[in-house]
Amino acid sequence: MAKTKKKRNKKYTGADAASARPTITRVQAVNRSRTGQWLYEKRKLARPVGIVALIVAVLVLVISGIISLF
Repeated sequence: MAKTKKKRNKKYTGADAASARPTITRVQAVNRSRTGQWLYEKRKLARPVGIVALIVAVLVLVISGIISLF
């Protein structure tokens, strides 16, 4: 079996090397209300908390309905 040549994994530097491309940062400007901005920033926390609160409210409603039957 022929020996395979090792691939180069080192970056080229010097005059002939490809110039580094600038990184582009895209920014989106939106006018939000105070509440809307808070929700936008806390979305990862607010969504699960809202779901849990909704489930608890439904359970309380169902349990109170069952208790009122007796």
